Amino acid sequence: MKFSLSSTQLGSLFALSAAFLFSTKAIFIKQTYAMSPLVDGTVLMALRMGSALPFFLLICWINRHRNRQIAARDWLLLILAGLIGYYFSSWLDFTGLMYISASLERIILFLYPTLTVIATSFILKQKLSLKSVLAIALSYGGTVIVMLQEQSTVPHEGNFWLGVSLVFASAVCFASYLLLTPRLIQKFGSWNYTGLALSIACIGTLTHFIIVTPQPVALLSQLPPTVLWYGLALGLLVTVLPTVLIAQSISRLGAAQSAMIGSIGPVLTILLAVAFLGEHLNSLQWFGCILNIIGVLMITLSKKRLS
Repeated sequence: MKFSLSSTQLGSLFALSAAFLFSTKAIFIKQTYAMSPLVDGTVLMALRMGSALPFFLLICWINRHRNRQIAARDWLLLILAGLIGYYFSSWLDFTGLMYISASLERIILFLYPTLTVIATSFILKQKLSLKSVLAIALSYGGTVIVMLQEQSTVPHEGNFWLGVSLVFASAVCFASYLLLTPRLIQKFGSWNYTGLALSIACIGTLTHFIIVTPQPVALLSQLPPTVLWYGLALGLLVTVLPTVLIAQSISRLGAAQSAMIGSIGPVLTILLAVAFLGEHLNSLQWFGCILNIIGVLMITLSKKRLS
């Protein structure tokens, strides 16, 4: 008997697979930090983006015909989007993970849709609906519960609030990237925009690494082979592959349905952190996590959200 999946089932499978792969990011990062004192956010970002760059350059080359008659202003916005969204935002995230748990990092990052709605309301000078205000209150209230519980129950070396601030700043940067994205996709096309923006982010990351590292080649040669393999996994399995999967999911299901499936991401990260990092969430933290997810879903899936 021949087995086949419908377009909806295939899209759901792609969205679930992308959510799982994205959820492994913090696990890979935390494990890599424990392997060598030479590894920090800048080094690991360089390994990740260096591994992913050839793929995104290939996308750029395939879609090079889409770059004709595009204004210089749009190119400048594209460069800004790439640097904010996948270079600076990722660097803040990787650095913040040096100080807080993978579970808390994922919950804080999951706030980015609420940040996008808040920013849009200011830009368009529109009042937030009661539903949006409630959703934001739930998501931030849940995040604060998880955050305060971790701060009080897990020993830290004085950098806990620095880690929280860095990851929240990462979410702000990614929300800013999303605000720039719709217009630029119209100008460049979806795949072309993805390839260009992420190639710019990769180049920005590698430039940062070379500038701040006195002897970058010597440093890389001193890293344990396992660290290099983890960097490759972060580039291919956690960056390139889920980017392709989520694009295919959205083309089959639409953004809202894909986002709903992707909301399982924080829970997957927490379960993976428990299994591989020995992290633990108490019942109050799980309650906060659920509030966060409900609030973000209300924002993401609302038909009346600001645009």
